Amino acid sequence: MKDALEFFVSSGNIRLDAQLKFSAVIDRMCSVFRRTILLDRSRHENDAEHSWHIAVMALLLEEYAVEKVDVLHAVEMLLVHDLVEIYAGDTFAYDTAGNASKEAREKEAANRLFSQLPPEQGEYLRGLWEEFDRGTGADARYANCLDRVQPFLHNVLTEGYTWQNSEPQPDADMVRLRMAVLKDFMPELHKWVEKAIQKAVENQHLKER
Repeated sequence: MKDALEFFVSSGNIRLDAQLKFSAVIDRMCSVFRRTILLDRSRHENDAEHSWHIAVMALLLEEYAVEKVDVLHAVEMLLVHDLVEIYAGDTFAYDTAGNASKEAREKEAANRLFSQLPPEQGEYLRGLWEEFDRGTGADARYANCLDRVQPFLHNVLTEGYTWQNSEPQPDADMVRLRMAVLKDFMPELHKWVEKAIQKAVENQHLKER
């Protein structure tokens, strides 16, 4: 398969060329597939779809955050938070072995990816990625909550498809632990999560330990 950048036409402006090439590189997000399945169950979603989906959710759910949130800043984080997976790949939330090496793989990927931009832009995007990863501050906490709500919603609406068809297979307590980030910051959503988990257990879409 040819690298599309082989066909790049230089503008004659080094800065613009770097920005255009980076814009092309991030198209590879469309080829990084996640464990989450689309609601029509036709295929797994990709990173670009996931990032778009939670960015839109960020515009909708601000009222449920207990602290003031800069929604547009949260959207910026959500749009870049998985860019490093272009090189590092997606790591399943419940994959213990994969998560053990995730930090190192993603840091190496960040070095490779963000260095392709003009320095101040690369530093800005990397700063957004690092802020999301730290998960501190209202905006980052909000973004992290939504990053967990979206695949949870998909699981609820696909009868626990990912929960049941992944290795390792998470149980209800593992899902509760992952969703606990909502408890203090978005308590209304957390109540819904608990209700949905209980329903999933009753329907045998999710197993209790």
